[in-house]
Amino acid sequence: MKCPYCSNMESKVVDSRPADEGSSIRRRRECLACHKRFTTYETMERLPLMVIKKDGGRQAFDRSKLLSSMLKACEKRSVPMATLERVADEIELTLQNELEREIPSARIGELVMAKLKEVDEVAYVRFASVYRQFKDLNTFMEELNKLLADK
Repeated sequence: MKCPYCSNMESKVVDSRPADEGSSIRRRRECLACHKRFTTYETMERLPLMVIKKDGGRQAFDRSKLLSSMLKACEKRSVPMATLERVADEIELTLQNELEREIPSARIGELVMAKLKEVDEVAYVRFASVYRQFKDLNTFMEELNKLLADK
């Protein structure tokens, strides 16, 4: 590991401990040349996920887009940011654990709707209305009736 102070390539690990709830390791290092200490974080390398859009285009999976869409659905609702972060983590983990590296956007939308349904029903309906492109009031009412029937 390259020292940020003197650029020496030799350092030793002084302390290691789990960070970010076990998803990374925090290491305190000491440079063998200048003896200054610095911190590094080691995380597992993840394979990139590609999202196949409805129009057939492909783009890299972007967690911030996922979080942004959920934030819009939860606007003016009492859903804590920590809950949305957790849901985004769960969805990303689900996608990472699947064998496919190319995921249809429809799959992601279904996962978001399932999670939002558990978190906040109004946010779920908001997200579904945009995602499923409700054309009229009848389509909207059908989704509400499904939600009421599930209760």
